[in-house]
Amino acid sequence: MKKNHISDPLERFKKWFSDATKTEPELAEAMTLSTANKSGVPSSRMVLLKTVDDRGFVLYTILGSQKSEEIISNPIASLVFHWKSLKRQVCILGDVEIVSDEEADKYFSTRTRPAQIGSWASLQSQKMENSSDLENRVAKFTADFAASEIIRPPFWSGFRVVPKKIEFWEERPFRLHQREVYKRTSKGWNFFYLFP
Repeated sequence: MKKNHISDPLERFKKWFSDATKTEPELAEAMTLSTANKSGVPSSRMVLLKTVDDRGFVLYTILGSQKSEEIISNPIASLVFHWKSLKRQVCILGDVEIVSDEEADKYFSTRTRPAQIGSWASLQSQKMENSSDLENRVAKFTADFAASEIIRPPFWSGFRVVPKKIEFWEERPFRLHQREVYKRTSKGWNFFYLFP
C-alpha cells in the first residue's frame, strides 16, 4: 500500500462522498444498483444511498419490487457512483442483507409525510391499469391517515450492501486513469492497483 494511503476503503469513500456533495449539481447520493435474478439475468437502475457506515451501503425500497425480489433470491449486488464534477467513480461489489426493523423504522420516521404516503401508495414494479392509479392510491392513503402518524409499511424496508470489493477510479489524461482496489479478506482489506 502506498505511503499515506487511507487503509479503510469505507473511510475513503466517505471522504470522496463528502467532496461530491460539495461539487455535484444535485444528488451526489445517486448510484446504479445492479442485481440479477436466480437465472443470472442482470438488471440495473438508479437508486439513492441513504446511509453509509462501517457495515456498508444502505438503500430503501418496496419489498415486492423487482430489485427486492432479485436481492432476496440472489443476495449479491454491485453499486456504481459516478461524480462527473470530480471525474471520479466508485464501484462496489458485495453481499446484501436486509436491515433491522429498528433501522428501517428510524429512517422511515425521517421521511417527509408525502414520501411516507408514497411508500404506502406505490405497488412498485407492478402493472397499472392507467396513469391515474397511483394518484388514486395516494389520495386514498392521504385520507386514511388524515392527521395520524404514518407508520412504516410492513412491505417497505432497507437493504445493506456489505462490500467485499471497492474500486476507486479517477480520470487521468490520455485515458491513463488511476484504478485502486480494496478487496476484503479474513484479515482485513488488501489493496492493489489495476491497469486502466
